[in-house]
Amino acid sequence: MDMSHEYASEILDYYNGGAEKDRLQRGIGQIEFERTKELILRYLPAEKQVIYDIGGGIGVYSRWLAEMGHEVHMFELAPEAAKHAMELQRSHPSFNYNIEVSDARQLDRPDNSADFVLLMGPLYHLTEKSERIEALREAKRVLKENGVMILSAISRFGSALWGLSVYGDKNDFIEDDDFMEMIGRELTDGQHIRSEKYPHFIARAFFHTPAELKCEMEEAGLCHEKTAAVEGPVWIVPAFEEKWAGRESRERLLAICRMVEEQESLLGMSPHLLAVARNR
Repeated sequence: MDMSHEYASEILDYYNGGAEKDRLQRGIGQIEFERTKELILRYLPAEKQVIYDIGGGIGVYSRWLAEMGHEVHMFELAPEAAKHAMELQRSHPSFNYNIEVSDARQLDRPDNSADFVLLMGPLYHLTEKSERIEALREAKRVLKENGVMILSAISRFGSALWGLSVYGDKNDFIEDDDFMEMIGRELTDGQHIRSEKYPHFIARAFFHTPAELKCEMEEAGLCHEKTAAVEGPVWIVPAFEEKWAGRESRERLLAICRMVEEQESLLGMSPHLLAVARNR
């Protein structure tokens, strides 16, 4: 990310401040984590792969992949997030992977050097289309021919649906003019600009529609294979925490996710989208 970017410090502060710590171990982050791993495993060969985790945050997926025996290289823009990943690695010898502070659009790796690429965060915060295409092309550059790339995007409709899901129960964000202005902008052009009233909301970002995500991948020269809903619609369950804690109810929620993951009419209901592409 160009450090002259108007919102660069906000984005870096958000991740340097620990936004990703334990996020995937609580609330609906739990279903995001389980479903993302499930979808990755469908495309990840069992034999040892060279994997680039671009925008790897605090290394949650890098650790998981390294423990399976893959050669993992994680690239993260926020220095404090990378530092936290390094500290975790030192305390757990099995977390053996390479960690670098790096911009997703300029990776210090040769062409065609990765078997498998994860691009799990950069598309969130590169708010101009040209920036996202640049990151996609750089990820394509380092990916071997016919290699698989898994890309994550935030759904255009996530904030609005979340606001509705808690309206009148846990809070009344819908009745706040700043919140309505924020989601109005998101629904109009995908640009997420949080109000100063909500510093815990995700930093400056771009929220995709499924069609936009596919088009950007193809414009970057990637062969799009599928886009799947990660959490699907099940995150709206009022008693989600309680039901996720139960083994049988958790499996039922996951089963529904799988049943509708490629249903085009429901893709936008999922807070996160995961797309699969090949370098052909």
